Amino acid sequence: SVSRAIKPFAEPGRPPDWFSQKHCASQYSELLETTETPKRKRGEKGEVVETVEDVIVRKLTAERVEELKKIIKETQEKYRQLKRDAELIQAGHMDNRLEELCNEIMM
Repeated sequence: SVSRAIKPFAEPGRPPDWFSQKHCASQYSELLETTETPKRKRGEKGEVVETVEDVIVRKLTAERVEELKKIIKETQEKYRQLKRDAELIQAGHMDNRLEELCNEIMM
């Protein structure tokens, strides 16, 4: 059920069997094996004990946040470059390259 639920969020280029139940189970098993098990603490009743699943969620969330920050940074840089190019075109400084830029856009 998890494999079907996350399939719409796939990145392009994933193999067709990426979301098969077998593949998802093997990836989850690998995560469990490579994640350090949190040490249990003796404490008072009602104390929340962190589980392996909590550690995995925190780790993967942090990784995804870093990926998204990188994507945002790249997108912002691309936007700045396009804005500079647009300003140069409007100012007439790139008239000699207009045909080349049109060809790049068409491709």
